[in-house]
Amino acid sequence: MSFANLFSLEGKIALVTGGSRGIGKIIAKGFIEQGATVYISSRKAAACEETVAELGAKCIALPQDVSTVEGCKALATAFAEREQRLDILVNNAGAAWGVPFEEFPESGWDKVMDLNVKSPFFLTQALHGLLKAQASHDKPSKVINITSIDGLRLNPWDTYSYHASKAALIYLTKRMAARLIKDGIIVTSLAPGAFASEMNRAARDHGDAVAKGIPMRRIGNEADMAGAAIFLASRASDYVVGDTLVVDGGVVNASLGTSLDA
Repeated sequence: MSFANLFSLEGKIALVTGGSRGIGKIIAKGFIEQGATVYISSRKAAACEETVAELGAKCIALPQDVSTVEGCKALATAFAEREQRLDILVNNAGAAWGVPFEEFPESGWDKVMDLNVKSPFFLTQALHGLLKAQASHDKPSKVINITSIDGLRLNPWDTYSYHASKAALIYLTKRMAARLIKDGIIVTSLAPGAFASEMNRAARDHGDAVAKGIPMRRIGNEADMAGAAIFLASRASDYVVGDTLVVDGGVVNASLGTSLDA
């Protein structure tokens, strides 16, 4: 066996939710540069088109709000009108909510749990036929759930539903993996730490301060995120099933104290 193309995604078809910005956009860019055709989806059509203009012809906009089961089914239908198979699904669309315990609203609970936990399940369910269309144990399809280190440890903020949702998605990844592996579909999770994004404004706006609490002494960059996602999407990870890959500079597994990451 040659290892020269171990991380190649040449000829693969991917769908990245929340792909117009932040971590989703980084992953889409990484996949494209490894040879994949990538559909990106988000609520805002204009944002999708802007990302397509930036990433080029192998990036295709498929805007859709996936915060409801109906939205998940609509995205799956729109994708099926364009492709006969799906090799890589990245469930990246997510939300966060931070309010003091005494004031935390039901709306903030439901919005986060619906988008972060329910939507990955029902979108994967809706795309199940396309994911298994050409999948096998020798050439599996991949589902990558974007979780968070906040599903593995606490942060200092009042993000109750976010913590609960990411912990739930990490365990849901294992349960989905146990079912879908028989169809030649591998499900894994990627748990980022501090990366600059609209959702993680602390890392975006106060990166130097956040870095002081990270063993690697820096926040994550595009190469860190793209590399991890490419690994999970490529042949290189075909024997990794149901696991969560932590990409956080050592906060979870090599930290002796607390940090300000999210």
